Amino acid sequence: MELSHRTVTLRLAQPFTISRETSTEEEVVWVELRHDGATGYGEAAPQPHYGESAESASAFLEEAGHLLGEDPFALEEIGRRLAERPGEMAAKSALDAALHDVCGKVVGLPVWRLLGLEPVGPPTSWTVWLGDPDDMARRAEDVDPRFRRLKLKLGGRDGLDVERVRAVSGITDLPLMVDVNEYWEIEEAIENISALAELGVEYVEQPLRAGSPDGPRLKRESALPIYVDEDCHTLADVAACAERAHGINIKLAKSGGIREAVRMATAARALRLGVMLGCMVESGLGIAAGCQVASLCDHVDLDGNLLLAQDPWRGVEFRNGVQVPSEAPGLGVYEAVPDPR
Repeated sequence: MELSHRTVTLRLAQPFTISRETSTEEEVVWVELRHDGATGYGEAAPQPHYGESAESASAFLEEAGHLLGEDPFALEEIGRRLAERPGEMAAKSALDAALHDVCGKVVGLPVWRLLGLEPVGPPTSWTVWLGDPDDMARRAEDVDPRFRRLKLKLGGRDGLDVERVRAVSGITDLPLMVDVNEYWEIEEAIENISALAELGVEYVEQPLRAGSPDGPRLKRESALPIYVDEDCHTLADVAACAERAHGINIKLAKSGGIREAVRMATAARALRLGVMLGCMVESGLGIAAGCQVASLCDHVDLDGNLLLAQDPWRGVEFRNGVQVPSEAPGLGVYEAVPDPR
């Protein structure tokens, strides 16, 4: 197999703020894998919060070609070889997506069919990024009417997080969930979650810092289900998450790809955990990989490409609030404006 990659800057339609940062653009790495006349594509969305960058992903990919072998269907064997190299999960996710894309194109089937899954998952939420209460309410009021769920970013560290939710709930009847991105302490979390339950919030994502010793206590005392994101990366984390949460958030850029995501969802079900599928700021190429496994999940947050000023990939259809994968072979996406090379 022949591997190549390139770094691309994705520009957001508006600045995107969470508790720890504000972004106006994201650097991703696109992978291209050629085998027997078929070309597979994948996207790495590395996160500095996890010690990864476009540069580190590219460096990993420069050395990864010989680990792939000549059989794209040898996914387990390839996965074991890649796992021997630590870290760079976003780059591994891109390779995994490209391999699945090639396999689907070789046999003429979409990846979701290769996996034996349904094509359509739950509706995706739209993310209302962090701002003051009135600002978040205004932006929630202007949301595309096709969206059927809202996720509110909290963690302002100003005592106004409940007021943010109250302001939004006053202008919409859409189901609400919140993501704190690790920015509450235990007593604040217990108090805030009790108030959020009265406002009809469905669940709270990552209220405490990853690895907080207060996680099990919060699960016991929380008035709402707790989903963990920064606490849960791969299959190896799922069992411990059952002690501190009611559900997990799977992201391919954390897990290393589609195959690990399926394992994580299966393990979560065995532990009676809810399953959420999330994303980074990604193009339609990255979102397409996530769509393949969305039907395994209770909640979906795949709006990354919809946050962009322009999505350079086509194939995923946003239909009635749901990100629907293509029925074309592989991931079913194509670059709208191909690289002039």
